[in-house]
Amino acid sequence: MDLSHQSVTQLRELLEQVQQQIKIKERDELAAARQKVLAIAQSAGIPLDELMGLQAKSKSRAVKAKVAVRYRHPSDASLQWTGRGRQPKWVQEWVAIGKALDELRV
Repeated sequence: MDLSHQSVTQLRELLEQVQQQIKIKERDELAAARQKVLAIAQSAGIPLDELMGLQAKSKSRAVKAKVAVRYRHPSDASLQWTGRGRQPKWVQEWVAIGKALDELRV
């Protein structure tokens, strides 16, 4: 295809059409590949998530332990902080008025 005689506008329109066709083709090929993988998994009698190793990942995430609270507001027990990350605003205000952080320690 000789494009040297096309105007810039025509070339941009052609580029847009090509990009749209690429997206359509990629989506179609991805869907076809998914169907093939699903068919293989079904023929082997293996659930797709097990085949892809997705179950092992979800189980390992559930193992994470919750971090214990290290600081609690003396008058409002719902205000808690583990001591990790940025200090909550209530802790910053506590320190700003001159009180010690250790007074909040659980």
